[in-house]
Amino acid sequence: MRALVTGSQGFVGRHLVAHLRESGDEVEGIDRERDVTDATSMREAFEAFRPDVTYHLAALTHVGESWDHASEFTRVNVVGTLRVLDAAWKVVPTSTTLIVSSSEVYGVVREEDLPIRENFRVAPANPYSSSKVEAERVAHEVARRRGQRVLIVRPFNHLGPGQALNFVVPALVSRLLEARERGESEIPVGDLSTRRDFSDVRDVVRAYRLLTLLGVAGETYNVASGHDVALRDIADLLVHQIAPMMKLVVDPTLLRPNEVPVSRGSFEKLNGATGWSPLIPLHVSLRDVVDELIARRLEK
Repeated sequence: MRALVTGSQGFVGRHLVAHLRESGDEVEGIDRERDVTDATSMREAFEAFRPDVTYHLAALTHVGESWDHASEFTRVNVVGTLRVLDAAWKVVPTSTTLIVSSSEVYGVVREEDLPIRENFRVAPANPYSSSKVEAERVAHEVARRRGQRVLIVRPFNHLGPGQALNFVVPALVSRLLEARERGESEIPVGDLSTRRDFSDVRDVVRAYRLLTLLGVAGETYNVASGHDVALRDIADLLVHQIAPMMKLVVDPTLLRPNEVPVSRGSFEKLNGATGWSPLIPLHVSLRDVVDELIARRLEK
């Protein structure tokens, strides 16, 4: 299978490219060398490779940064999605496009609404999730209007080696390692009371490929572990592993507006379509993040 991956040099993109190649696919990656919002550039990329399947990962993804750059998030995440879909349709109309959305589209939910299923209402609570809702609408519209084969995935939180330091787990690991090296006794943290559904990125990309093979065109699928864990519990595990005497102190400047207090997804629909279920436990994911960041620091 010929697979085109946008955002191929990002955290998830690198893991996806590796998984696709290990699975025997021929893979071409697009990243910052091409602007996904440029129609001509996208068409050239599709004409050069003519993929059987496209994984559209390229996006701006940091929730906190979206508050200060809302228009740019809309440009990249919404217009970029349309340009990719248009190029796929014009060049390889029988191909499949997997659009990566986000569980953030569900917004704030009540405990009694958990686990969240795909038919739950969307209520974006930040500019990032608003852009993802709009991107989904674009995808559904082209699928309805021209019969294009499109699938949408809504991954819940994921982690693993190689994630950028502006995400919660690698950020916390990095601060703990730095504080330990400096002999400090405390580090600033944000709100650790929130609960999130974490999957290992290597499980996530496995789900993506399975969906392009077995998923139903026009459908939306959660990618989730089915369990939620408090960030405080993750922080305690990391402190115990890295710096047992370290104290975590809440810094008000690190708190986000409109934080979603709890999120837990159902992967029942994904499992029914593909047989997928998560394989990598949280403690293994955390260990691998720590090991990778230690190695990264030693290379400097």
